[in-house]
Amino acid sequence: MIEEWISDRMHLIDASGIRKVFDLAANMKNPINLSIGQPHFDTPEPVKDALCQAVRDGKNAYSQTQGIAPLIEKIQARVDAEYHHDDRQVFISSGTSGALMLVLNALVNPGDEVIVFDPYFVMYSHLAKVVGAKLVFVETYPDFSIDIEKVRAAITDRTKLILFNSPSNPTGYVATEAETRDLAELAAEKNVALVSDEIYRSFCYDHSFVSPARFNENVIVIDGFSKSHSMTGHRLGFVHGPQSIMQQMIKLQQYTFVCAPQPIQWAGLAALDYDVSERVEEYRQKRDLMRDRLSGRYEISGAEGAFYMFLKAPWGTGTEFCMEAIKNNLLIIPGNVFSNHDSHFRISYAQENPILEQGAEILNRLVDQIGSKN
Repeated sequence: MIEEWISDRMHLIDASGIRKVFDLAANMKNPINLSIGQPHFDTPEPVKDALCQAVRDGKNAYSQTQGIAPLIEKIQARVDAEYHHDDRQVFISSGTSGALMLVLNALVNPGDEVIVFDPYFVMYSHLAKVVGAKLVFVETYPDFSIDIEKVRAAITDRTKLILFNSPSNPTGYVATEAETRDLAELAAEKNVALVSDEIYRSFCYDHSFVSPARFNENVIVIDGFSKSHSMTGHRLGFVHGPQSIMQQMIKLQQYTFVCAPQPIQWAGLAALDYDVSERVEEYRQKRDLMRDRLSGRYEISGAEGAFYMFLKAPWGTGTEFCMEAIKNNLLIIPGNVFSNHDSHFRISYAQENPILEQGAEILNRLVDQIGSKN
């Protein structure tokens, strides 16, 4: 009878497809793991030291809901220098996932339409459903580029918000300046909120990162420290956008997350001064390694940023191919976790090079094995 207690909205979302894959792989012994969506390096020592010192100094109580003043001021100064917007305000969130939950609740009414680019970060579709949105998918296959005319055609009088992620999880695609400008200008023209998830902005390998906030002063930007500084478990993000929207999100944070953990915010202050360029170059080399090893047998599009490749399965569905990979002790994620299609799979190259070499060898062997059977 207690099943009757569960709200209707919870039946709109499914357990994480990634979690299901991990459940299937529970019996794997020492798998070659190319599924991990976080950096393979540890949090930098100066950041850990700042966290420990904050705890020792007694900075363990709630902070202000919007965050500690030194961290806000430092990020605000950088944002102001980059965008020169009179009405752009920063606040500190409990992770970027927390920020996404706040912005959807603050802006979207039940029945409003939310545009999501397919493939998409898995959380987008589920959280949009929780707030009662109608999802409208704009496909980016086969090369994951953004066709602005498809976006224009998807906008209706019920469209409230567009979710944009560049560099992208799962594809690694980095939108060009022209694509980004067109999207920002279209959102302004149609008076639609544009939310830019920029958590991977540090990881751009072939051309510079461009934010849509450069071209539209009302863009809401979500960013954080999880990927750039390997702080995924610390749950520290930040948001900036028009002050009226930020105030609504801060108000909601007060009654949900309360604040980001105060000691972690002091760690974030140290992280702002930590240079991650060597790590970015390391990931560029890992991307090149995997592209070199796999390009002869796989179609590779995107992979210009973040630390993912979204590869077309050389036979069968993405799910079928991933199940075969698991049988060969390789853990990868089927593409239907991130898409309405089951044609691709995602790999992460956030791993040590010997593991990447082993993973590439298995992937290539799977192509050859099936080819020999046929």
